[in-house]
Amino acid sequence: MAQASPGAREFRGDEVALPLLAIGGGASQVRVMTLFPPVPLKHPDRYASDGPYAFARLALSLLISTLVGAGMWAVIVVLPQAQLEFGVDRSAASLPYTVMMCTLAFATIALGRMTDRGGIAVPMAISGASLGIGFVLAGYAPNLFVFSAAHVLIGVGAGTGFGPMMADISHWFVKRRGLAVVIVASGNYLAGTVWPLLMSLTMPLIGWRATYAGIGLIIAATVLPLASLMRRRPSAAAFDDAEEATRAARADVGISPRLLLVLLVLAGFSCCVAMSMPQVHLVAYCGDLGYGVARGAEMLSLMMLLGIVSRIGSGIVADAIGGAATLMIGSFMQGVALMLYLYFNGLTSLFVVSGIFGLFQGGIVPMYAVICRELLPPRQAGAVIGLVVSATIFGMAFGGWFSGVIFDLTSSYRTAFLNGILWNAFNFAIVAWLFWRRHRRSPTGQLLPA
Repeated sequence: MAQASPGAREFRGDEVALPLLAIGGGASQVRVMTLFPPVPLKHPDRYASDGPYAFARLALSLLISTLVGAGMWAVIVVLPQAQLEFGVDRSAASLPYTVMMCTLAFATIALGRMTDRGGIAVPMAISGASLGIGFVLAGYAPNLFVFSAAHVLIGVGAGTGFGPMMADISHWFVKRRGLAVVIVASGNYLAGTVWPLLMSLTMPLIGWRATYAGIGLIIAATVLPLASLMRRRPSAAAFDDAEEATRAARADVGISPRLLLVLLVLAGFSCCVAMSMPQVHLVAYCGDLGYGVARGAEMLSLMMLLGIVSRIGSGIVADAIGGAATLMIGSFMQGVALMLYLYFNGLTSLFVVSGIFGLFQGGIVPMYAVICRELLPPRQAGAVIGLVVSATIFGMAFGGWFSGVIFDLTSSYRTAFLNGILWNAFNFAIVAWLFWRRHRRSPTGQLLPA
């Protein structure tokens, strides 16, 4: 048996001998070298879901949605003055709003499909240009016909700010998708909070026409450059993972995509017919009660501000219990708030009821987008969410017009509120059935992330 060299240490059985490298010099030196090379640190992908880029994109999306959202709310504020200047009745004065909302509905579908094919940047550029031209043209319209026609362009421009924007941001989040979707959707309500207040300040100074033109110039000057920052799209791997998750979720819920889509369209239409009565006619309602248009604009802003709180809260709830359960809660509470309008019409009580209405209904519409992303193919998200959101828009348009017709026939908004309550009951029946079916098949009541 060979003897160990002098000075050598004997290794125990549980030790691992490491190779030694002798380096010549004045003194012997040894350097220990590991048997396994170091593993390089893997840097996280900043473009991954729920990553830094996703949150930066979320903040930018909220800003753009707030700017574009002016297209949905400006006409409501100028409705009484436009009615007086054009010399028409309330239902005719509501026509530009109806034209804008119907155009918005079709534009949401078309721009949603465009978003699926090439991303959100081009639809956003179309939005900025259309809103700029439409607001300026409407501001100098000589009659109701031209004023209504200009709202076709405004409707096209507003089409990007809701459905397509929610579809786009839904691809960048998984764990916090519900919250991300409602934050982008809150831009619409933030617009309903900021723009009416700004318009109520400028209209007494420069008139509603110059205010309209100024809005168009501001939007065009900001949205068009911001569109270039939204060109990036999610990776193909992210889409593949989402496809697999939605297939599993559809199998779990047991509803065909076509049936689910039909039910969501019907539910979206009916809930927004009910929702439109306070949102569209609150300013005019306050004027009829003698409180003044400015008070009505303040109530609308309060409603929209608390609607933002409701939307953020609904996103957090949806990430915990699923979109269907959250939608059912919102539908029930909206019906309760509508009933309160039947019993309270004092100035203070209307402020309180409008705030309650905003808190109860603010999270309803984004839940349709959340459910679409949970259960329907992600590569069709823009088109599918656009279709369902367009149904809600048609509901708002029909409800706004029909409430005006009811007012002209009855000289009162009480029957219009009753009409909204009936439509809300229909919505609740559909949503409750969806929730019951989901709960029956899966007691946890929580949808899989897609």
